Amino acid sequence: MSLRVAVVGCGTVGSQVVRLLTTSVDDLSARVGDRLELVGVADRRPEAVVAQGVDPALVTEDSEGLVTRADIVVELIGGTEPARGLMLAALGSGASVVTANKALLAADGPTLYDAAAAAGVDLYYEAAVAGAIPVVRVIREGMLGDQVRRVLGIVNGTTNYVLDTMTTDGLDLDRAVKDAQRLGYAEADPTADVEGHDAAAKAALLASMAFHTRVSIDDVSCEGITGITDDDVAWAQRTGHVVKLLAVAERLSGGISVRVHPALVPQTHPLAGVRGAFNAVFIEAEAAGPIMLYGQGAGGVPTASAVVSDIVSAARNRVTGGRGPVESVYAALPVLPPAAAVSRFQVRLDVADRTGVLATVSTVLADAGVSIESVRQSPGGAVGRQAPVDVAHLVITTHEATEAARVATLAALDRLDVVYEVVSVIRVEGDMP
Repeated sequence: MSLRVAVVGCGTVGSQVVRLLTTSVDDLSARVGDRLELVGVADRRPEAVVAQGVDPALVTEDSEGLVTRADIVVELIGGTEPARGLMLAALGSGASVVTANKALLAADGPTLYDAAAAAGVDLYYEAAVAGAIPVVRVIREGMLGDQVRRVLGIVNGTTNYVLDTMTTDGLDLDRAVKDAQRLGYAEADPTADVEGHDAAAKAALLASMAFHTRVSIDDVSCEGITGITDDDVAWAQRTGHVVKLLAVAERLSGGISVRVHPALVPQTHPLAGVRGAFNAVFIEAEAAGPIMLYGQGAGGVPTASAVVSDIVSAARNRVTGGRGPVESVYAALPVLPPAAAVSRFQVRLDVADRTGVLATVSTVLADAGVSIESVRQSPGGAVGRQAPVDVAHLVITTHEATEAARVATLAALDRLDVVYEVVSVIRVEGDMP
């Protein structure tokens, strides 16, 4: 008797999963305790799958039929439909499901969790968050005896590569994105990456696991990197920071805050050293303290490694009669509105270069309940900008303030006659606990 494995979707990741299941079947079966048998590979382009060297006898376009005759179904087509329907059919027929579909899990995960629970089977999704990095296992299993306070994640390799290139090579955003596309790190349409939507889906999953609460992508405040300039990156370096797109999930008084946005990360923080297209997740817990997981967050082979690990876990559970981790939502914490989020921020201003201006600006911040941590002033406007001759450039870093206070501060500054322009506002994240 063997365990039947079906793969639906044979693109970049799926083809590598099939390769690993084929070339390492003896070793993987030994870990499971029973034989793994690949019984089919479904794809809407069967000729392309066969061209990759997959046995033609395994290839089919009949995804619906395939998922109902397997013990473990691997869904790698992505998107909402037909992925949701296929997974529900597989779960309903008693198959365990392994998926990398972050978008569907973040939008409608409860439907899948409930279906898996009703059928008494597993739903695994390690590859949905950070490729080869085992962050799902760490949070769902390794942190069960602790309380997570905060999760900071660089969970999108494309944007990390773009921002890193802007930092090291001095490129502007458009040129850095084109470079990422040339190297295959960015899609022809990079919107999901640069607008932060991909990271937001992963942030929802991280928050759900870390805080035992259902969090959907609609709960995530999202801001991408399209507003980041080479001037922002240069000033970040001058003030001892690097710019990163972060997924942030943290427990605050009254609930949890989940957001994605560019942030200035202190150069002393471990996340500041994450280069290129790599990912990293930094977890702060009550008892364990800080933990960082680092590795390749994308690519066919690394992601396939996470998928196959899930296949082995699901298969082993079927052999032993056990169950993998189930959805944990006992805490049911409220997800706070964006205005409740707390962070430091750095604002850069072109202001009139005369006596009393700094005092005026400081008063505006104080009136909004925002205290100043540091101020830097340089003559002239921001680098590369045209400004009046009497201009000075202020760089103000604040102590922690709510998002509501930040918005109020910016509105008040914009009304001041002595402020020629609010050049840039970027949050500061990553203070070590």
